[in-house]
Amino acid sequence: MNIERMMNILEVVSNSGQEISTTEIHKLSKIPKPSCYRTIVQLLNHELLDDPNKNNRYIIGKRLHTIARTGTPDKDICLLTRPLLQETAKSFDEAVFLSRFRNNGVEIIHVETPTDVASSFVHPGLGFRPLHACSCSKAILAFSDASLKQRILNGPKKQYTQNTKISKTELERELQLIQARGYAECVEEIQDGIASVAVPIKVNNNNNLFSIGTIGPSHTFTEQKRDNLGNKLIIISDKFQRLVEHSSL
Repeated sequence: MNIERMMNILEVVSNSGQEISTTEIHKLSKIPKPSCYRTIVQLLNHELLDDPNKNNRYIIGKRLHTIARTGTPDKDICLLTRPLLQETAKSFDEAVFLSRFRNNGVEIIHVETPTDVASSFVHPGLGFRPLHACSCSKAILAFSDASLKQRILNGPKKQYTQNTKISKTELERELQLIQARGYAECVEEIQDGIASVAVPIKVNNNNNLFSIGTIGPSHTFTEQKRDNLGNKLIIISDKFQRLVEHSSL
């Protein structure tokens, strides 16, 4: 594939701000029509372009959006979404955390805590979480592509506590449950006495690069409370998605 030709076409499609036909791309890019058509087909095959209505009118593809979102610095994402996370922490009266998929794992990149000085809460800390054993990770893994899921299901998995799920069958069953109800749980799977709930965030309907969750003592995070928080987080994740997609990031 000619890289210069590919970049030319992607810039034309991106700058159009709407669906654009092969003829329009050919005229604006000044690439010969046969070469233009072949390059568009290659870009479609690699998901760098998309034909959403199957009418030969193209937009930037989901893979390119994913690459762009993955490269967005943590500080920009956190700055944009901090007010929503603060509002959520105040409403839940619990710590709320934002995570993102990175380097075949998930990292907690930001935490907001209740503003009421009389409130007690659990702080999750920042940094890496394993894909098989934390709510923020499982929320992302459950909605990821099949190849990533199979690699985690078939690969070695560390057992952090007696509640950590390392059996392929058990973890596969849980991922199916997460898909059905829309949220993931971690009940003393990373640390005794601690429970958390998290939901995935779909940005531009692409891969689930982010998740948002809340954490607390397992004796207060009952099954009923986890279900209530999980369903509230699903609504909040929609707000997060719209916030990021409508931003200039």
